[in-house]
Amino acid sequence: EDNAEFGLGMAIAVRQTRDKIKLLMEEFLALNLDSELNEYFNQWINGMKDEKESKAAAGMIIPRLGEDTGNEEANKILKDIKDRKDYLIKKSVWIFGGDGWSYDIGFGGVDHVLASGEDINILVFDTEVYSNTGGQSSKATPTAAVAKFAASGKEIRKKDLGMMMATYGYVYVAQVAMGANMNQTIKAINEAESYDGPSLVIAYAPCINHGIRTGMGTSVRQEERAVKAGYWHLYRFDPRLAKEGKNPFTLDSKEPTESFRDFITSEVRYTSLQKKFPELAEELFEAAEKNSKIRYEGYKRMAEQY
Repeated sequence: EDNAEFGLGMAIAVRQTRDKIKLLMEEFLALNLDSELNEYFNQWINGMKDEKESKAAAGMIIPRLGEDTGNEEANKILKDIKDRKDYLIKKSVWIFGGDGWSYDIGFGGVDHVLASGEDINILVFDTEVYSNTGGQSSKATPTAAVAKFAASGKEIRKKDLGMMMATYGYVYVAQVAMGANMNQTIKAINEAESYDGPSLVIAYAPCINHGIRTGMGTSVRQEERAVKAGYWHLYRFDPRLAKEGKNPFTLDSKEPTESFRDFITSEVRYTSLQKKFPELAEELFEAAEKNSKIRYEGYKRMAEQY
């Protein structure tokens, strides 16, 4: 439950180490020596937050860190930089976890990390249930789904973690489903990594607890069906666009083209409710579809607001 906090500690450690490298380079430049390292240090300082630029500069700097400048102070600075050379290339820090952790038991940590403003990324595997600890209901469990502590189907709607974090205004947020749109998934991960700030990517993750009737071997197809049925929605919220006067919210899902009811009844976590409580199942299935439509209409309004 503490991986958000541990990940934040790692990110801060990386940032402070790289900030120290920047200070050392500035101290070297202040000596006004006749050294080609001056050019490469300036190049690194200007591009230290960019993976390609920092990598290019590091390639020129590392082979020269052992040279004798004829200045004792400068030599010591180069040694201190050499001791930290593994941090010259920008590091991408990612925290991974499930929905039980991110939506529920570890939510306070997730919220704290994303609110910190640190350049850090979180990838959530949303199985909509506590998968690793026995299939208990979590705040990511949707209406009508059967799980432990929700044996007669969950009656309340699913928490919208992504939109909660988007309210900060400076957190990059995306919802993806690789089986439904691989290009959108890759684009979201690339945008999250390149964003100089906190990011959250929530990925739909079919789970054995879903009871997919065609088997876990068809989970990729199940992701596609979830999006086409309007059960899961794809979007990206990029704060950089707001700074350009554009709408930061992009809705990547299209209008549903498949039956919502057919989709949920392709999984045992829903049909088991029909067998035990048929009348209640009908009521909750209608509520589940209504909630999904309400969420999608909300996303559409956000996409059209600018």
